[in-house]
Amino acid sequence: MSLYRKMFKCLIIVTLVTCTTPPPPETAISPIPEVGVVKLDIATSDLEKHLLLEIGIKVFEIEIDEEEALEFGEWIFAEIRENETYYLPYILRNTLLASNQWGPIRVLPTEDPSMDLTVSGKVLTSDGERLAIQVTVADSSGRVWLEKKYADQSLITDYPESTRYTPGNPFVQASFLEPFQDIYNQVNNDLVEFRGSLTKEDLINIKYVSQLIYAKDLSPSSFAHMLIEDEKSGVLTVATLPAEDDPQFTRVQDMRLRHHFFIDTVDDYYKALYEEMQAPYLVWRKYSYDKIVEENIAESEIYDFNNYGKSRGYLSLTQRYDRFRWSKIFETEYRDLSVGFNNEIAPAILELNEEVHGLSGTMEEQYIQWRRILQQLFTLESEIPD
Repeated sequence: MSLYRKMFKCLIIVTLVTCTTPPPPETAISPIPEVGVVKLDIATSDLEKHLLLEIGIKVFEIEIDEEEALEFGEWIFAEIRENETYYLPYILRNTLLASNQWGPIRVLPTEDPSMDLTVSGKVLTSDGERLAIQVTVADSSGRVWLEKKYADQSLITDYPESTRYTPGNPFVQASFLEPFQDIYNQVNNDLVEFRGSLTKEDLINIKYVSQLIYAKDLSPSSFAHMLIEDEKSGVLTVATLPAEDDPQFTRVQDMRLRHHFFIDTVDDYYKALYEEMQAPYLVWRKYSYDKIVEENIAESEIYDFNNYGKSRGYLSLTQRYDRFRWSKIFETEYRDLSVGFNNEIAPAILELNEEVHGLSGTMEEQYIQWRRILQQLFTLESEIPD
């Protein structure tokens, strides 16, 4: 064999080996660990004032990847996911209140400068079987308390046996248990644990910083110098406090009180929406759970072609066809149920975005308008001689 032929043969072998060698496996993304069964950490006695931080929970964001968008795809499911951003924060709000570990807690359309703690959330995965959310919590000084992903898996026992609610079988809110309650319990417990790592001085500083940030929001020229930022950590601390008889700071406190009356009203609207959504959302989730279980069973039943033509094989084939047919019925009913869910809560969403105290637009737009009104009112009152 000539030298050229040997070289050509080696080249072919190398090429074949190279082509048939599988590419290196992609780095697997670690799944979010499930929280498991979590008992809520409830304070059994009254806490000291510096521990009772005021919390604002922003309306959640949603994350829908391309695969999920193709799977669920249409506006029906996108609308449900959007409505979840109002619903899920209120479950967290109720959980934090039930723990008796905190001060006032409100669901808000956006970040609020008067809050001691601000909670932001993003819904990563949500259906009747699994919920995954990312939660970030920071205090008014800029210190991050929590930045973590939580996930939980539901069981059939987490849902009522029947979700066919009628006048004879009404939905009873008191008997309803959130299927993913363990997630919210864990968020509360993590916050309580982090609070325990802070000193009394840290917590008092947070409350003072909240007051001064709100004062700065109303009048930057009068209050900005009272806060200093640590160059390394970026955490704000109080440089100096206003005098107790400072008339401007007294006005700030008055404005803050008015502002809290307003955001209490905003929170009441989110509460009304939450209560309106509870029953239809439970039905949709339960049906989603049943649909996922049905699909998993169908995928696990692989037809044995070695038995094709035998009676047992024929029976397996007909059973598989029946399951396929029922899965299509499930899919159609699931879609109809989703449309019904959106129609059911549409009036509540509309009410949420209607005028509040003479304001107009979405709840977020009304909130911005309100803050501007307070800023203008503070300026006007400051110009009036005492």
